[in-house]
Amino acid sequence: MSAVQRVAEPAPVTAESLRSGKSGGDENFPVASLLIAAPLRPVILAFYDFVRAGDDVADHPTLPPDQKHALLDQLDQSLIGASDAEPLGVTLRAKLAERGLTDRHARDLLDAFRRDVDKNRTENWDDLIDYCRLSAMPVGRFLLDVHGESRDLWPASDAVCAALQINNHLQDCGKDYRAIDRVYVPRDALAAAGAPVEDLGADKATPALRKCLRDLAVRNRALLDEGCGLPHDIKDFRLSMEIAVVVRHAVAIADLLIARDPLSENVKLGKGQMMIGAASAAAGEALRHLAGRRAR
Repeated sequence: MSAVQRVAEPAPVTAESLRSGKSGGDENFPVASLLIAAPLRPVILAFYDFVRAGDDVADHPTLPPDQKHALLDQLDQSLIGASDAEPLGVTLRAKLAERGLTDRHARDLLDAFRRDVDKNRTENWDDLIDYCRLSAMPVGRFLLDVHGESRDLWPASDAVCAALQINNHLQDCGKDYRAIDRVYVPRDALAAAGAPVEDLGADKATPALRKCLRDLAVRNRALLDEGCGLPHDIKDFRLSMEIAVVVRHAVAIADLLIARDPLSENVKLGKGQMMIGAASAAAGEALRHLAGRRAR
């Protein structure tokens, strides 16, 4: 061996190596639960892991923007087959190919994360929904495609997914502002309520900010109502139960956000609440399917 000790080169930085540790169990919705047919779970989990890694890159508190963009591009290149640098991209590419599925939904989500890197404020409700078009709607479209469902269901799915995303933005509005100076609460809504953006950094919402957040939660609850019939229109029985659970949880969280201050109160469902809600929603959808079969 050389007299000079050879120093091992550091492992290459990948999006996977920067994962936050957040998993499907931390989400407001089930991720490939047992309601989903077993053969379909691997591609859904590969999609989730890929997207979770991209989201963690965009939200990383210390990475500079140029490195975030480089890692998101690296994920993209691995997904489309131009590189094998990101194991999560390679895995998802293979799983999508096995089932003949497009990579478009995953790539749309990468565009949402790029937008997060470059933009930290939201102008108005339309701007927020436009962001959800990239950050949330592709998830529902992907699940429908995996199950071979009609694209006629996309509008209802888009409404549910956007509402889920906005629920999350309202739940985390204080944390997002303090940790990464990102605000999804629209500027015009804050201005109309007379609430400066700095109020998001407080431990408790001022009356003006509380009104702003409540009004947004009410508007989001109405958006959720637009898609609440989605489970009934899904042909795949197991997916219909899964989406019924998603909608039930989303409604419960939206109602909590109307009633509570997300800066000072718990606006998340406990595990017990989620289990009871899931069982009730799945059972209700199962009974509806059974009644429909008997009627035919």
